[in-house]
Amino acid sequence: MITIYDKKGFIPLLTLEGDTLVGRDLTGVKLPEANLVEVDLRNSDLRDADLSHADLRLAKLCGADLRGCNLAHADLSGADLTGARLQRANITGTNFTGALLTAGTLDEAVHEQEVHVSKITFKD
Repeated sequence: MITIYDKKGFIPLLTLEGDTLVGRDLTGVKLPEANLVEVDLRNSDLRDADLSHADLRLAKLCGADLRGCNLAHADLSGADLTGARLQRANITGTNFTGALLTAGTLDEAVHEQEVHVSKITFKD
């Protein structure tokens, strides 16, 4: 069983069968304010998910499908987003400090305010 909690670690937001989130279909999941620090979400389908204000520091999101995902004000510091798809994602106020992204990953993401992008590494 996998249980995802809020940032403070008190409120369970989602419980899933299994022992990994790698490659999981999490389409449309509602996890605002979730604690996803260092979580391995490689190749997961997070299309149209609500991860607003979530703590995704150091998360592994390689190859994840984040199209249409609400990442507003999420913290993706140090996260690995190599090969992730962010088209139409809301990245308003999202912190990408120290994140690893593939060149062009942010090109089609939606942002209306500021996005923190210092010290990002872009890979080909």
